[in-house]
Amino acid sequence: MPATANIQNKAQSQTISDAEIVRTYLELSMVPDPDAASAYMKPGTIITFTGGREFDHPRGPTGFNAGRYRWVKKKMDRFDVCPGEGETVVYSVGTLYGEWPDGTPFEGNRYVDRFVVKGGQIVKMDVWNDSAERILTSRGIEA
Repeated sequence: MPATANIQNKAQSQTISDAEIVRTYLELSMVPDPDAASAYMKPGTIITFTGGREFDHPRGPTGFNAGRYRWVKKKMDRFDVCPGEGETVVYSVGTLYGEWPDGTPFEGNRYVDRFVVKGGQIVKMDVWNDSAERILTSRGIEA
């Protein structure tokens, strides 16, 4: 097998593994079990959440979400995997569904999560979604 094919096969198997790390992290976060999710994240990793909020453990976003939603889950539509030099960037793209604190259900709330994975652990996470716009719109404010 040519050297180029070996490199491509190794990159493909690594990116699949990195995407599974991200998927498992997200699934555990939705339980929610932030302590189990943290096993997939290098200690001290900064999670930059919606609105620029920063957390250093999955308990941070879990606590924030407990105030914003009665409950929330992700419908993970796809994972975009970008192998790089010594790291892989994995995007999870989909929609949120759940209930607002008053019990009103919602669905179709777009999200994008960006992860950097190095050495089998998440070392950076950025989170974006449309929740703030939906909250404003529900209050009659043009978002």
